[in-house]
Amino acid sequence: MFGIYGDDAISPAYACYNGLLALQHRGQESCGISVNDRGVIDSYKNMGLVSEVFNKDILNRLKGQMAIAHVRYSTAGGSVRENSQPLVMRYIKGALAIAHNGNLTNAYEIRRELEHRGAIFQTTIDSEAIAYLVARERINADTVEEAVARTMNQIEGAYSLLVMSPQKLIAARDPHGFRPLCMGKIGNSVVFASESCALAACGAEFVRDIEPGEIVVVDETGINSIKDNCPKNKKKSLCVFEYIYFARTDSEIDGISVYESRKEAGRILAREYPVDADIVIGVPESGIDAAIGYSEESGIPYEKGIVKNGYIGRTFIKPTQAERANSVKLKLNPLTSVLKGKRVVVIDDSIVRGTTCDRIVKMLRSAGATEVHLRISSPPFIWPCYYGTDIPSRGELIAVKHTIEEICELTGADTLGFLPPEKLSEMLFNKTDGFCDACFSGRYPTAVPKKTLEGKERGGVDYDQKITKKC
Repeated sequence: MFGIYGDDAISPAYACYNGLLALQHRGQESCGISVNDRGVIDSYKNMGLVSEVFNKDILNRLKGQMAIAHVRYSTAGGSVRENSQPLVMRYIKGALAIAHNGNLTNAYEIRRELEHRGAIFQTTIDSEAIAYLVARERINADTVEEAVARTMNQIEGAYSLLVMSPQKLIAARDPHGFRPLCMGKIGNSVVFASESCALAACGAEFVRDIEPGEIVVVDETGINSIKDNCPKNKKKSLCVFEYIYFARTDSEIDGISVYESRKEAGRILAREYPVDADIVIGVPESGIDAAIGYSEESGIPYEKGIVKNGYIGRTFIKPTQAERANSVKLKLNPLTSVLKGKRVVVIDDSIVRGTTCDRIVKMLRSAGATEVHLRISSPPFIWPCYYGTDIPSRGELIAVKHTIEEICELTGADTLGFLPPEKLSEMLFNKTDGFCDACFSGRYPTAVPKKTLEGKERGGVDYDQKITKKC
């Protein structure tokens, strides 16, 4: 997400465009920008990448003083134009535009309650339920921010929100702080973004992260922070996968550098799983930082062994398994001159479904690597995520069905090592006051939903199936 409350010196549409380009790694299915011109909200959104959807003619048409924008990677709800964001609603009090990052755990119950009261939904995403609640609460609330606060006390799970009314821009983060959200400034303009890298892209200076449970309101009177709305007993649970995979290398989230945390994961892997080898390489992009850390700790030289086609999107966030498998073939190519005759340590950020790892090992061997030692800078995924990562059922997770030894055999690697789960806090330099590792541990910060909105893929394994203990 990206949002700006600007002035006449800055085009909100162009600022959003630049911000979305910097956030493209977070979603590649659809994108949109909603601009507010003195109370009139205009929008444009479509399927595709930011550079494909927007051009100068469209951006020049989107005139205004504030705007919010969104890139989407679908977790709940299909990959169709109707589900693209921001969502714009027109109701008795006027108009609202909403952008949402995360997944609600009680979305199903909220949606059914609203439907029984006569609500008609145009999408299959939980973000529309949030929009309905804000609109409903606004009818009896004195301000939009009060309506947002009341809504936050009804919804559960992960949500970083941007809400734009005719006069105000509002940013809010759930009490657990599952997903990142930060604030910056360009002159007199206030900017919000999912990651700090997007602030730099539009020339904004980082100010601070939005705190879990906080609501920040920007209007003509200035900036107002509301921190007493949500219960104080919520444990901070920032998604640790943000540091492992989601976030861009040059971002800083809640005071921790993504680059440094990934390097530290590599150092931990070198200490936990040492091996005699000639070179260390990383799988682009998020495996490279950990590979540098592994090299520094082990003393084994780092080399660029895999070239990435920059025009192919991130494999993990492709909407279907077939697209993920095909993207691996298109986006990665080995450097034979570097790999031939070498014992190689290759670092990747994760093994979720097992889509890419066997192809990568085969690719390295075909390029002449004599040994391939696979190291993963995250623990094995053994539980589904309900907070905005596309892991909706345990049936999709390779580590549920196989032991580490079996995964190693399936990939064709000589050895395999995952980051130990107990080392996650060490990867974050023990600086954080709480993070969510439920996809690795099964310890969920919130109640697990009994029913979820329709996603894209479902596996055949029951959630309560026992797991073979890993060594």
